[in-house]
Amino acid sequence: MTDPRPESDRTPTSNPVLRRALAWGVVLAGVVLVVSGILGLVFAGTEGLVSALVGTLMAVVFMGITAASILFANRFASSDLFVGAFFGIVLGGWLLKFIVFIALVVLLRDADWLNPTVLFLSLVAGVIASLVVDVLVVARSRLSYASDVELPKAPRDD
Repeated sequence: MTDPRPESDRTPTSNPVLRRALAWGVVLAGVVLVVSGILGLVFAGTEGLVSALVGTLMAVVFMGITAASILFANRFASSDLFVGAFFGIVLGGWLLKFIVFIALVVLLRDADWLNPTVLFLSLVAGVIASLVVDVLVVARSRLSYASDVELPKAPRDD
């Protein structure tokens, strides 16, 4: 018996897991944003609030670049070049994150309107929050370890 779904729908990917991680990551980033914004405002005034916003936004953008690159790379799952395309796209996303991070560090290094401590702590909190979300979502996901495997049908007891 053949599977009526198109080939692209039968190829297992990590898309549902990544979408769930992105959704929870955005929710947790909102929590980090509110908490770090309040703490930044309390301890460093307006500079602290702006720094918390910028730091959390940086963490969310970096999380998004990784997830978006993997989601985009999964479009090539049914291709013969999947492994090369996947790693090329994902490594390109990481390189993009590195370049953007270095550019932001250089641009924001001497900004008078930022508190570097609050910026750093909110960025670290955002990154740790996204890592926690990734670990929890992946640990609770159910993805097969092998693809293109058909299990034998159990005998019927009639």
